[in-house]
Amino acid sequence: MAIIKVTSLSHPGLEVFSTLTEAQLRNRLEPEKGIFIVESPKVIRVALTAGFEPIALLCEGKHITGDAADIIAQCGDIPIYTGERELLASLTGYTLTRGVLCAMRRPTPRSVECVCNGGHRLAIIDGVVDATNIGAIFRSAAALGIDGVLLTPDSCDPLNRRAVRVSMGSVFLVPWTWLDAPINALHQYGFRTVAMALTDNSVPIDAPCLQQEPKLAIIMGTEGDGLPHETIAEADYVARIPMSNQVDSLNVAAASAVAFWQLRYKI
Repeated sequence: MAIIKVTSLSHPGLEVFSTLTEAQLRNRLEPEKGIFIVESPKVIRVALTAGFEPIALLCEGKHITGDAADIIAQCGDIPIYTGERELLASLTGYTLTRGVLCAMRRPTPRSVECVCNGGHRLAIIDGVVDATNIGAIFRSAAALGIDGVLLTPDSCDPLNRRAVRVSMGSVFLVPWTWLDAPINALHQYGFRTVAMALTDNSVPIDAPCLQQEPKLAIIMGTEGDGLPHETIAEADYVARIPMSNQVDSLNVAAASAVAFWQLRYKI
């Protein structure tokens, strides 16, 4: 292993951890060169097990033979940057990483067909921009039987550093990709769609018609305004979560967990 002791955050190679923005890491113009950052040994292990390619590690010296030892053994011949705790702590958010950061290569995006094939329940994320909500939705999706996730291009990137952390690595466990076609294009893969929204013609989320669908795509909308009117109008169903105490709705992350559980595929 190549251990590199650093004394400055301007050290060549450290820019992926310290100065590059999320947009620069993602590299929209050349996706094959894109990178994302994974924090904490537990989440890094999930990514490695799922087959993601590491390209560099940054960790406190004590973790080289401690919490990161097994990770280093799996990573092969990649640079391992280390330095004094005070120096590393000056990285934005470093105190949240439990001492280890890993830069990884972005995978080749899946096709929509690949995400849909063989699945019974999909989540459609439409315009959700908060990284914390994206991470929480993915964690619920992985835990509650969602087979794949499709995101509209105006949604937050699931490989955003905070989204990965909040998901506890669940973004590596559920197949996902960007949906660059109308949502009703999923009909060609046998899916019917249900928009989660409060409308006059919405049905309760436990309606039998929803439970009986063999293939169902659950559409979740933005944090503030919810789903666009045209998305609701084009959906096969519109469903609501019944509320009490004059509460009108749940946060999109909480609502997704309820929806995924209630609408899970029952063999």
